[in-house]
Amino acid sequence: MYMLIMKRYCIILISVFFIVGSLLLNSCSQTPVPKPRGYFRIDFPQKEYRTFTSECNYSFQYPVYAEVKKVNLANAEPCWYDLEFTGYKATLHLTYKPLKDNLSSYVEDIRRIVNKHIIKADDIIETPIYNKKGVYGLLYDIKGNTASAVNFYITDSVTGFLSGSLYFNVRTNKDSLAPAIQFFRQDIVHLINTFSWE
Repeated sequence: MYMLIMKRYCIILISVFFIVGSLLLNSCSQTPVPKPRGYFRIDFPQKEYRTFTSECNYSFQYPVYAEVKKVNLANAEPCWYDLEFTGYKATLHLTYKPLKDNLSSYVEDIRRIVNKHIIKADDIIETPIYNKKGVYGLLYDIKGNTASAVNFYITDSVTGFLSGSLYFNVRTNKDSLAPAIQFFRQDIVHLINTFSWE
């Protein structure tokens, strides 16, 4: 009886070793392949807009999922605002300046700011802006791992000058930020198209 139990025990033990050994040998023969890097899915809200009227005699429409905040920095001027997309760690910085025969210097300032991105940018695309309310300027799409992906300026060449820069409060990665940049760029274009000097 004892011999029968020992014989069965040996058969089971040999079978287990055989199965484990064959699994180990088969797993070692396959070349390991790393998984591609993945990114979190971002669910964007529906596009819906409301109107903002500034104390500096201009107005525009902005998305309901953003919040307009006055800039509270020591060197901030009265008509500077941030459009914060709080759930997405993104901010559109809006800088307004009244014109007094200094349009060319403001345009050159924006061009200099955009050109600072040349070191990391893959490409900078300029798109002319003109809306039916007499607002014109340039929209800059800065491609690559840069601090700001979208910049613009608009003016009526007589009254005022408004510039904007979109920044994310995260490490820049053009692949992971691409959907968010595209989504907020549509909001920036809507802001520009609805912008008017009061």
